[in-house]
Formats: sequence, structure tokens, C-alpha cells
Amino acid sequence: MQIEVCIDNIESLHCAQQGGATRIELCSSLSLGGLTPNAGLMQLAAKHSLIPVYAMIRPRQGDFLFSDQDVEIMLADIHAAKQAKLHGVVIGALQADGHIDGDILTALTKEAGTLGVTYHRAIDQCADPFAALDAIMYAGCERVLTSGLAANAEDGIAMLKQMVNHCGDRLSIMAGAGVNASNALDIVTQTGVREIHLSGKTTRPSHMAHIAATAHMGNSDVDDFAIPVTSAEKIQAVAQLFSN
Repeated sequence: MQIEVCIDNIESLHCAQQGGATRIELCSSLSLGGLTPNAGLMQLAAKHSLIPVYAMIRPRQGDFLFSDQDVEIMLADIHAAKQAKLHGVVIGALQADGHIDGDILTALTKEAGTLGVTYHRAIDQCADPFAALDAIMYAGCERVLTSGLAANAEDGIAMLKQMVNHCGDRLSIMAGAGVNASNALDIVTQTGVREIHLSGKTTRPSHMAHIAATAHMGNSDVDDFAIPVTSAEKIQAVAQLFSN
């Protein structure tokens, strides 16, 4: 069983490994669904990780309909992932009609070269999931991260099972979105997936001695002194489900 943990800071890398993660999805801005990490984070993750690290390649928040300049950015970011000696990248692109953008996918996988490639949850906003899976397999991706087109993987169990049956051994289906220790075993048992994806997020208090009372770095409802990090205990609770 592969347990992929998505993180957006270096502290969480150590927590995820401590908890028993077998692969890292490296992002920035997990609160936005995950965006491309900066080159410095890529390099430090490669230096400190004992397990494979795949970098999210997503240049902005929002939909997956990308412009030529968006693609130019993604190609440069894939190059940065190669320069950092990461193990893979996580990509995805759609056309306006909701089908896989094969031209962009081909360009990105070509740039990735020998890196592993995961197609991300753009598939959960596609018009035809099985045509999408065929296109993803044709492009040579290793796996697809999906909630089964549902709000979360637990609600998408029926579709996840259909995806596993459709792809067989040609493409790994990785269940993600809302996966935790209370539902991971059921999701795996009912769908046949051999990979799961989760964040195991929690927060820790800031170590600042001085806490500013009024100034905010962003939205006023976001606590600048509550630091989002991966919980090693939450990851361990999931890993222990499959330890035997």
C-alpha cells in the first residue's frame, strides 16, 4: 500500500516521514488545493527526504484551463523539479469542454522525461472520466489522483472501483480527498486501489513570544499564529491500518 502525503512546508516533510508516508506530493498553498512549490523548497525536500518526492505543477488557483503562458510556466517548473533531482511531477490540464487537453499533457510529459508523472484531480472536473483515463494512459502517466469525481473519496467509492476495473494494471488509481484513519480501510477494500493520498493536516501554535494583536498578513479570519503542519500521528494512524 502506497501512502502519499501532500505537504506545503519543510516541517511537514519530516512529520510525514515520521508517520510512515511512502511518497510525498510537494506543494505550496494546500488551502487552495495545492500549487507549485518554489525551487528552494524543491531542493530542500530532495535533500532531506528518504522517500520519493513529486512536485505539484499548477501555476495558479482555479480551473485547469491553461493559457500558453501558463504552460510556459509549468514547463519551467518541471525543469526546476528535474534540476532539484525530485522523483516526479504532478500535472493536469483540461480543455474548455471538460476533456483532457492532450496537447498540453504531451508537452508536459515530454518535458518531464524520465521523471514519474501523476495526473492530478483535474480528472474530477472532467466531462468523461473513462475517456480521460484512456488519454492519461496514452500519455504514459503512472497514476491518477482522484476522488472518483465526488466531493471526497468516500463518496466516490463506486466510481473509484469502476476506474480500477477500467485501468487494470495499466494505470494506478490513487484515492484522495478526505481520506483518514476512519475511512481509509473501507475505501481500499471496496475499490481495490493500492494507493491513497491525504494531508493529515493539523496546526501548531507559533513559537513567537510577541503576538501582534491587530495586523494580519492576509484575510483577517486567518490566524497568522496558527501554523499548518502535517500531523505525524494522523499519518501513522493510517499507516498502521495497512501494516500487516
